[in-house]
Amino acid sequence: MFKMVFVFKTSVRNKKHIRQLSPLLNNLLPRSKWNFDLEDCDKILRIDSEENIVIKITDLLKMHQFYCEELE
Repeated sequence: MFKMVFVFKTSVRNKKHIRQLSPLLNNLLPRSKWNFDLEDCDKILRIDSEENIVIKITDLLKMHQFYCEELE
């Protein structure tokens, strides 16, 4: 199976937020690689995954009071 790259615009603003989300993302996506680009004005979250994880990710971030929208 091939990996897809998903890109999300988020409201994650700092490393404290990333530390809060890190265990949740690792648990939800154990075989995926992810990272945040806080330098980008859209606070990008990129995820390399073999499955479509858009709803899982948007729901997870929203549940923790973060804005999250897939960019296409």
